[in-house]
Amino acid sequence: MNKREDARTPKDRGHLVAVIFFILGLGTLLPWNFFMTASMYFNNRLNTSEWRNGTITNRVEYYFNNWMTLLSQLPLLLFTLLNSFLYERISERIRIAGSLVFIFILFLLTAVLVKVPMEEGRFFSVTMATIWFINSFGAVLQGSLFGLVGLLPQRYSAIFMSGQGLAGTFAAIAMIFAIASETDSETAALGYFITPCVGTLVTLISYMLLPKLKFARFYLDSKGKNYELVVVSSRLLPTDAVEECEKTDDLSNSSVANGNPNKGANCLSEEEGSKQAFLSLQTENTSTQKSSVLQVFKKIWVMAFCVTFVFTVTLSVFPAVTVDVKTVYGGYWERFFIPVVCFLIFNVMDFIGRTSTLKFKWPPKESRWFPALVVSRLIFVPLLMMCNVQERNLPVFFSNDAVFAVIMLFFSGSSGYCVCLSMTYAPQLVEPKDAETAGALMTFFLSLGLSLGAAFSFPLRLLV
Repeated sequence: MNKREDARTPKDRGHLVAVIFFILGLGTLLPWNFFMTASMYFNNRLNTSEWRNGTITNRVEYYFNNWMTLLSQLPLLLFTLLNSFLYERISERIRIAGSLVFIFILFLLTAVLVKVPMEEGRFFSVTMATIWFINSFGAVLQGSLFGLVGLLPQRYSAIFMSGQGLAGTFAAIAMIFAIASETDSETAALGYFITPCVGTLVTLISYMLLPKLKFARFYLDSKGKNYELVVVSSRLLPTDAVEECEKTDDLSNSSVANGNPNKGANCLSEEEGSKQAFLSLQTENTSTQKSSVLQVFKKIWVMAFCVTFVFTVTLSVFPAVTVDVKTVYGGYWERFFIPVVCFLIFNVMDFIGRTSTLKFKWPPKESRWFPALVVSRLIFVPLLMMCNVQERNLPVFFSNDAVFAVIMLFFSGSSGYCVCLSMTYAPQLVEPKDAETAGALMTFFLSLGLSLGAAFSFPLRLLV
């Protein structure tokens, strides 16, 4: 927090700022989640079959889930790093609002392509390019918003991340409704991709409303403190007073001769006191200068490792491996198995895990148990690979749907909980003036974990 909370601190009336940051968190992960949840639509459109010489020949296997994951996370990593350079060169409003506008346009393009016939290879290339650019703008958006929310009290960071957790649930429910509808697959897909267009517009409107709220302006106006310093400094040593002291200094000898030796001394004392007060303010302002990135990293490296490791484990098997798990039951349930057990359960439990940190935080940030808890999640990788993933080379150990669902419950819940704790703890390990730097660093390592997980998903899926 950059400003001390006291009686003068405005209140978040109606929790409007909290609601807006929840919506902003929701909007940052809508692109990734809507593309990920729609993997069945893309796979059905890409991996079709054709007749050749009276036999069915499979076309090129595009491995959509793996490439989607990789081409989502690489730009997230690169543009999160780029955002650290854009931070001082491009205004926050342009970075955030501009990113949301481009994301809206690209989602609109994706929705239009549902109705446009296209050769598979070209459709795959256009879709991959769209995913790359959407996640590039999403990285700038997410990095900018993490820096923004870092200026507010810590509870708003947890609220923001809870909104991110709900984005996946929102996408999964939209997909379930699309599948359950009686319309044809193209119309259902069109409605599905129009939904994030509306969500992105709501996110943009919410962001534009933020500066109009007094509570938000109090914390987000970074110029306020410097302005106060300039005003106070000018009052401490006004020009007229200095000129008066200079005139008094010229008359000081005659004042002493006339029996009043204190007049010049008193003026000099007042001037000296003003100078000392001004120097004190300068010293205070210097003490508020931000530490270097390396100095901040040395304080938060454990949390940086934790958030990287959590997402490396999570993205290495979700969704690249989990989306290929098959139900042992056929019929109507088969259509809903992956949307419900893979995506809906994951996102609901991820949201619950993130939200629970608002009330419950264990282990504490200084405890060695926290990184131990993070590393222990590695057990989920072989457990999920031993489920009924098809096609596969290894034997199946857990073919039952219920076992897969239980593993997904703990896998996703622990992911959301550990990620939110890492992102919440990091700014608490540094001084308030360095909280924004810590947030930007943690965003970079979050992106690094996502990219590493996406890279590991290729060999793990081939290993199965």
